[in-house]
Amino acid sequence: MSVLAIDAGTTGVTSLVVAQDGRVLGRGHQEFPQHFPAPGLVEHDPDEIWAATLRACSDALAAAAVPVSCVGLTNQRETVVLWDRATLRPTTRAIVWQDRRSAGECDRLREHEPRIRDLTGLPLDPYFSATKLAWLRGNLPEVWAGVREGRTAVGTVDSYLLARLTGGRLHATDPSNASRTLLFDLATAGWSAELTELFEVPPAALPEIVPSSALIGRTAPDHFLGLDLPIGGVAGDQQAALFGHAAFTPGAMKCTYGTGSFLLVNTGDRLAPADAGLLSTVAWQLAGEPVQYAVEGSVFVTGAAVQWLRDGLGVISDSAESERLAASVPDSDGLIFVPALTGIGTPHWDPRARGALLGITRGTTGAHLARAVLDGIAYQIRDVVEAVSGAAGIPVSHLAVDGGAASNDLLCQIQADLLGRPVVRPDTTEATGLGAAFLAGLAGGVWRDPAEISEVRGGGRVFEPREISPEGYRRWLDAVDAARRFGS
Repeated sequence: MSVLAIDAGTTGVTSLVVAQDGRVLGRGHQEFPQHFPAPGLVEHDPDEIWAATLRACSDALAAAAVPVSCVGLTNQRETVVLWDRATLRPTTRAIVWQDRRSAGECDRLREHEPRIRDLTGLPLDPYFSATKLAWLRGNLPEVWAGVREGRTAVGTVDSYLLARLTGGRLHATDPSNASRTLLFDLATAGWSAELTELFEVPPAALPEIVPSSALIGRTAPDHFLGLDLPIGGVAGDQQAALFGHAAFTPGAMKCTYGTGSFLLVNTGDRLAPADAGLLSTVAWQLAGEPVQYAVEGSVFVTGAAVQWLRDGLGVISDSAESERLAASVPDSDGLIFVPALTGIGTPHWDPRARGALLGITRGTTGAHLARAVLDGIAYQIRDVVEAVSGAAGIPVSHLAVDGGAASNDLLCQIQADLLGRPVVRPDTTEATGLGAAFLAGLAGGVWRDPAEISEVRGGGRVFEPREISPEGYRRWLDAVDAARRFGS
C-alpha cells in the first residue's frame, strides 16, 4: 500500500507517493508565483496554489506508477484564504504568513495581548491569521460582506485545499492549523467564542476542527484527477515535519529549513507555557486520542534569504549555487547579515525590524555575502535553541533537520558549529511530506501505530560540531539590535 502526500508550501507544492516501507516512490513539484504588491505585503493567488497542487500530484503519481490508498495534506500555516462556497473560487488573494500589513491591527488590540497569549499560547503579531482577517474586515468591506452573509468561507490553506479536493463537500481544519490562528483555545482544543468576538470573525465562517489523523472525507473524482480516495491526514507543515521525524516522545526536537525555519519540541499531552519568545502550539491529534502539544520557535526568513540572493540581487543563478559560492571563502570576513526581511520572530517578535548587512569593506565579495546569508540562517536558529534550552529549560542533545536548505552540507556544519551540538540529517529530508503521509497512513491502515512508523524511518548523516570563537555570535546579537532600532 502507498500514500499520496500533498505538501503545499509557501513557494510551491510538493507531492510524494510514499510506500509502506517509507520509501518515496514518486515525487512532483510545482512552484507558484509570489505577489508583493507593496513593501511588507506578501500575497498568493489561491487558484495558482490549486493548479500547482494538481500538477504536482499528477507528476508524483505518474513517476510512482502504483495505486495509492489514501491522501494526506500538509500546508503553509497562518496564511488566510477566503473563497466562495458555491464556486470554490477565491474572493481575494490569500494573505501570506510573512505579510506584515496587520501591524496596525496588533497595535489596536495590544491591551488584549496578555489574555490572547493565555488562551492561544501565541503573541499578538501580524504573523498569525486573525490579525490578517481583522485587516480584511476593515479594508475590504465588499469581500467581508460575503463572510458575514455566509457566502464566503474563511480558512487557512489546508481548509481551502480540502474544499477543492472534495468539490466543496468539506470545510475543515485540524487542531495544529487551528492553533495558529489566534482564534483557538489551547486548553479546550476548540474555537474560542471570546476570541472570535474580539477579532469579529463569524464562527459559522470557520472550518470544523477534525483530528490530524482520521478519515475525514473523500476526494471528488471530477475535481481531483479522477481519483476517489479517502483523506486521512491533515496538519500544519511544521507539525507534520515533527511527525515525519518520528518525534513521538516528549523532548524530541526538529528544525525545518524552508522559506522560514521552525523549531518544534514535543511536550506530549502537557501544555507547556510559552516563554522567552517561544510559542505553545498543538503538535497533532490522532483519532480517538488527546491533543498533543509542542513548544515552537519561529524564524521568518531562511530559505527566502537564499531566494533573495537569487531573485533580488542576482548573486547566484540557482539556490544550490549558494553552497558552492559560500564554501569558496573560509568565512564571511566579518560580514553579518540579519535576514529580517519581513520582521523578526523568536525570541524578539519585532514585526518592524528590517534586514541589515553590516561589516562591508572594499574586500567584500559575492562569496562573502553568500557565506553571511548562511551564517545568518544558522545564527537565528541558535537564538531559538538558546531560548529552548535556557528559558524553557528543555535539554537539547542534538538537532534533527529537514527541508530544502537542509541538503546544504555547509549550512548543516555551520549550524552544528554555532550550536555546539550535533546536527542530524535524515536520509530523506522531506519530513514534512512524510509526516502528512504517516498521518494519513495511520488512519488508512497503511501503518498500525507510531511504533511501526519509527521502524521504517531511516537513518541519516551526523554533523559533529567544531570549536569556534564566541566573537561571531556576540557580533550577531549586536547586529540584531541594530536591525531592530533601524525599523522602529
